[in-house]
Amino acid sequence: MHLAYPAVLAVLLFCTGLYGVLARRNAILVLMSVELMLGAVNLNLVAFDVWLRDTLHAGQALTLFVIAIAAAEIGIGLAIVLLVHRDRGTADIDKLRGLAEPPPTDDSVTATTDNGADDSADNGPDNSADNGPDNSADQGIPARRQTA
Repeated sequence: MHLAYPAVLAVLLFCTGLYGVLARRNAILVLMSVELMLGAVNLNLVAFDVWLRDTLHAGQALTLFVIAIAAAEIGIGLAIVLLVHRDRGTADIDKLRGLAEPPPTDDSVTATTDNGADDSADNGPDNSADNGPDNSADQGIPARRQTA
């Protein structure tokens, strides 16, 4: 068997996957491109295993490990993408640069004096006057969007 045929095919697959990772903005297409790159690596592992006539078939065994890791990666990756899409409404990578939630935009920030001391009474979540549950709506933090 000529090694050039599977090697050239693997290079083409890997370059296509690399282009997909670098050029695409959709997170699902980026995950598919990573899978394409891993498939090219698997093709190289099997081709070199056959070409070297390895009696232990180490390339094929390593290919099985790569397939298992790729399956776990795509499962976790898709779960993260779906949760981000549900929360933010987009899977565009450019719009997902900041992973932290945006700060509250409520103007009810407590005033401070020149020395930095707080003028208001200490009625934080631990020392509330009614000792009731801490409501995030009372503190200017927007509630999470409920989806069905």
